[in-house]
Amino acid sequence: MKIKIKTLIISLAVTACCFFSCVEDFKVGDSFLDKEPGVDVTSDTIFGKAVYARDFLWNAYSGLYYGLPWYWEEIGGKMNMGMFETLSDCWQSHCSWDGVNREYYSGAYSAGQEDSNSDTRFGYNKEGCWETIRKAWIFIEHVDKVPDMTTTEKERLKAEAKVIIASRYFDLFRHLGGLPIADHAWDVNESYQNPRATVQATLDFMVKLLDEATATSALPWALSDAEISNWDGRFTKAAAMGLKCKVLLFAASPLFNSDKPYCNLEPQEAVQKQQVWLGGYHPELWTQCLTACEDFFTALSANGGYGLVQPAADNGKSLTQYDNVYRTAFRNGYLTRGSGEILISTRIRFKTANNDWNYLFPGQTYPDGCVTPTQEYVDMFPMSDGTPFDWNNADDVKKIHTDRDPRLFETVLANGVEYKGRQVELWVGGREAGTNSKDYGMYGTGYADYKFILDADKNKGIPTLWPYLRLSEVYLIYAEALMKAGRYDDAITQVNLVRARVGLKGLKECNPDLDLYDEATLENEILRERACELGLEDVRLFDLIRNKLAEKFTTPLHGLLIERADGQQISLSDKPAATRGPIPTDFIYTKYELQNPKRYLWTVSDPDQISKWYLTAFPPTEVNKDYGLTQNPGW
Repeated sequence: MKIKIKTLIISLAVTACCFFSCVEDFKVGDSFLDKEPGVDVTSDTIFGKAVYARDFLWNAYSGLYYGLPWYWEEIGGKMNMGMFETLSDCWQSHCSWDGVNREYYSGAYSAGQEDSNSDTRFGYNKEGCWETIRKAWIFIEHVDKVPDMTTTEKERLKAEAKVIIASRYFDLFRHLGGLPIADHAWDVNESYQNPRATVQATLDFMVKLLDEATATSALPWALSDAEISNWDGRFTKAAAMGLKCKVLLFAASPLFNSDKPYCNLEPQEAVQKQQVWLGGYHPELWTQCLTACEDFFTALSANGGYGLVQPAADNGKSLTQYDNVYRTAFRNGYLTRGSGEILISTRIRFKTANNDWNYLFPGQTYPDGCVTPTQEYVDMFPMSDGTPFDWNNADDVKKIHTDRDPRLFETVLANGVEYKGRQVELWVGGREAGTNSKDYGMYGTGYADYKFILDADKNKGIPTLWPYLRLSEVYLIYAEALMKAGRYDDAITQVNLVRARVGLKGLKECNPDLDLYDEATLENEILRERACELGLEDVRLFDLIRNKLAEKFTTPLHGLLIERADGQQISLSDKPAATRGPIPTDFIYTKYELQNPKRYLWTVSDPDQISKWYLTAFPPTEVNKDYGLTQNPGW
């Protein structure tokens, strides 16, 4: 029996900022059927002129995912100004009022929170995904009737709209699993039943959209020089092919692709219907991922247009200085539009009266410690030559904050590095750490976040780009797929390409004691490399989840207490150079277990009570609408 249901997918409210046409006085986007004074606005109006149709698609682009908290509203507020990467082992939140602490570290999260709160990890109906998907389908279904637009442009824009849909589906898929398939823009009066699809069907839907976009001859591989200054950020063939690699990596991983489901807790309906796993292990998914990667790099070789940003000639700057050439290359690779490394990026066009962009992240949550790096994360970064950092090596410990992988200093604010024209003082009594140096505020682990914050004095007024997909990530996806195919040397080669950009030697050369022909060992190195290269880019948490690495969620984490070897607890940065004495270089380091707060999962031993957290819950109100949406196990 068909049931007429007015669901989220059909009835859409405006949740993002409206986009207004700069050429005519009427709305586009979800409100395009509203009437402005003197203008009868219908779909015929919007798609009656090319300029209006383009504006409608640009509005759909504004609904793409942006990973940083940026404003006090449902989407921009994220986890009440928190970030879900702090649920991984690399970052800790000390911000008592963000959703990370209130819902997850405390263990208070339940399915009901998806109905009552907007600070959960990623809400099924609170992230603007369905609104954006519907806009893209409306565009696809109506653009052919635009009279003053060429067929070539129509085909190109339809291909872009398909990538928009696939990207928003993937945003939901990695948090929730199988989803209802919205394959057109349903009308509010349409009678239908649209149940939750299997993991396989959801995957097939995303891949089909991306393949169709890739096969569109009008969609360019990369933006031309003439387009890039105005249109950087629009989807390209490279973006579609790269996103396909990322989608397939997640689907091929053990969370879904295993001989047993990830969680045995009730309800099990979603397990039985294969909506949270594939019903068994399917090695052909890894082959599919490998083929997608090979297709991507074959096209890259043929067309160019993208590449890892390489360091300039050595300028003699130390790794702790802002303009060191390796650090600059890495920074440009993830943060600079038009760098040639970023395949998909988003920006939020919001600015305060003080010319600050995304001011709530650094301005309000950052001081309260919403994103502080753990010592476990810092230990993942090798020394500057690429050899592993070793706490048992006294020379390594002495150089812990001076002679490390350049990506460490671009991701983490560490003791002694250059910052705002001086050196950071994270020793007890120093300017940053103060006397309360443990488990408190932005330096609560002995470190602070640097990525996306950077040196505020040098980056004021510059909008912060979100790197949704970078070329370096595709290299590392390729490495993982090659490893699964048993092509270990080829996998290592891909990892080494990423390492070389920041001056690190190869994996084999730097790890003579590791058996890199053992899959588990090589996989660990690839995951560690992903954490170092892609820190705070929504990668680490999903790497732990898709590989079902429960021990990473249950093992307590650590910070670093830094004390001056001479015993003094004073700041030097506010004293004249002539009277302050030498900057200290000798320190005593003590690792300590993080206590404020402790995480609920650190106390859990039941495997199913741990694994249920891999996927988030659907809102009970949506499940209870009885259109075939099942709840995830454990919720």
